[in-house]
Amino acid sequence: MTVTDGALPRAPAAARGAAGGGDAAGAEVAAALARDLDAGFAALYEAYRGAVFSTALRLCGRWAEAEDLSAEAFLRAYRALAGYEEGRIAELRPRAWLLAILANVWRNSLRSAARRPVAAGPVEDAPDPPDPGEGVEDAAARHETGRELAELLAELPETQRAAVVLRHVTDLPVAEVAAVLDLPEGTVKSHVSRGLARLRGLRAARRVREETREGGP
Repeated sequence: MTVTDGALPRAPAAARGAAGGGDAAGAEVAAALARDLDAGFAALYEAYRGAVFSTALRLCGRWAEAEDLSAEAFLRAYRALAGYEEGRIAELRPRAWLLAILANVWRNSLRSAARRPVAAGPVEDAPDPPDPGEGVEDAAARHETGRELAELLAELPETQRAAVVLRHVTDLPVAEVAAVLDLPEGTVKSHVSRGLARLRGLRAARRVREETREGGP
């Protein structure tokens, strides 16, 4: 796998409908939330659960942890919405707002892990979520690529990893990545560029190690 922006696996097709490009569902979801919190939250969950989980999976690299992060993000989102006035809800950009909550939950989990180190499960346990429309060969290739990507992403600094994942895996526009991370767009572009460059270097070093092992006695 050559690490370029085009080579990074996007979220599966089911998630891309709510992730790629503009947030087509955003206005409708915000309006539904403003009308009725519970019914609107169900719409929020259906619209963005794929994007949230795929993003969480690529941020943390482990399936079970991604499930926990996603669940916590939705729980915090519901609690926050319960305290919002109708006008504030109607003005939400739901996808960016929800992914910002997820990013904060993930950062908090990193800090908690640093304070209380525990044995983590292998990154290899983090394949991409399945795409019902793909064939067996594509699924096998995606699994291998997803595992390798998870290992490489885990070596990036926190902000670079988040920027690369949001821009080139979750497939958000730069402006929305900036909103999620609460950073200027220029800073986001810099983090993405540096993150991709570092991934290329990590990938090249891995290839050298693999070739050295294969050519050994």
